[in-house]
Amino acid sequence: MEVKVLSSKLVRPAYNAGAAPPAGGEYIPLSVFDRVTYKMQMAIIYAFPPPAPSTAAIEKGLATVLSEYRAFAGQLGSAPDGTPAVLLNDRGARFVEAAVDADLVDMAPAKPTPELLRLHPDLEGEELQEVVLLQLTRFRCGSLAVGFTSNHVAADGHATSNFLVAWGRATRGLPTGPSPVYHQAGLFKPRASPRVEHDHRRREYRPAGGEPDHGHGEGAENIVIHKAHFTKDFIASLRGRASEGRGRPFSRFETILAHLWRTMTRARGLNPDETSQIRLSVDGRHRLGLPAEYFGNLVLWAFPTATVADLLGRPLKHAAQVIHDEVARVDGAYFRSFIDFASSGAVEREGLMPSAVCKDVLCPDVEVDSWLTFPFYELDFGTGSPTYFMPSYFPTEGMLFLVPSYIGDGSVDAFVPVFQHNLEAFKECCYAME
Repeated sequence: MEVKVLSSKLVRPAYNAGAAPPAGGEYIPLSVFDRVTYKMQMAIIYAFPPPAPSTAAIEKGLATVLSEYRAFAGQLGSAPDGTPAVLLNDRGARFVEAAVDADLVDMAPAKPTPELLRLHPDLEGEELQEVVLLQLTRFRCGSLAVGFTSNHVAADGHATSNFLVAWGRATRGLPTGPSPVYHQAGLFKPRASPRVEHDHRRREYRPAGGEPDHGHGEGAENIVIHKAHFTKDFIASLRGRASEGRGRPFSRFETILAHLWRTMTRARGLNPDETSQIRLSVDGRHRLGLPAEYFGNLVLWAFPTATVADLLGRPLKHAAQVIHDEVARVDGAYFRSFIDFASSGAVEREGLMPSAVCKDVLCPDVEVDSWLTFPFYELDFGTGSPTYFMPSYFPTEGMLFLVPSYIGDGSVDAFVPVFQHNLEAFKECCYAME
């Protein structure tokens, strides 16, 4: 796929009637949750069929919404006291226009491939000064691909999805909705009598130095991304099997993740005595009594853990229960314990580092990003919802993305990076009930 870049510029916030930026400070201090998250670009791809919205309308909507979501028009830097912050300097978002002399139906892959990276701005150059970078690529057929990336340090998936919906509303000339609520100094204060009740040194943090080597030795170049489609009926049957004899059924998410955990474990051919762990995001907004409009990172992680022998030798219900119990453990008290620990000075004294680091290979472990409850499909620039949406190319073996299917009937697409030599084994057991 040959992509021709036509232009690249910065789109800055447009304030009503030329008004000055709202008062309230020139920076947003990074919270303890921002500082412990991944330092990476979140990247997603949308596609809209013809007649696609005009570039001028999308750009105008972006300028409008950036006046509300100023963090996405700023830069990562330092506050006057030297602490990490998002600078509200209205630098703008990087806006790239491109074209492809081919039809989208012939070029767009059904699953993430390296070619998708061409539908994003170059992430290796100086453009990384911006928090948000996006590329509008128009195809010969009139379709439009929107490649969107944002720095995870500035916002998590929940906050980013709020921004995207607001961007669509601004483009359509509608109110953007509730304003984002930003972090302020003192919002996540330790309790008057701090109580560190959990081992955060080995969960959210790790000792300085290299990550432990799991010893499987394969290279990242052997990783392919497989798309598994789970129909509504298959998910219902899977939930029924997992929840049999249980008063309250497991959720759709718990069931699918338990199934994929077992499927990946089987396909990898791991030894029975090995231990496999999931890293699973848990949203803290309602756990800490903050509004859904909180803009930033407010996520910690659950770490369901089991031996290979238990995962494969016991029924699906066991894996689902392990996931359920571990997520339940990461409650409001857990979040407050983390705040107390992260504010205690222990991280600085002991030289601890965030455990959220990007890797090429997670085997024998698994990580999951669930977008099942995010309104990504509600991005509408005036010509309707996208017909194509998925994470961009992110070839980390064992890193799962769960996305609602574009069909809109309750089915789910799972994007699963696996080693090439494990792909056939994964396919063989992916749709088996046991």
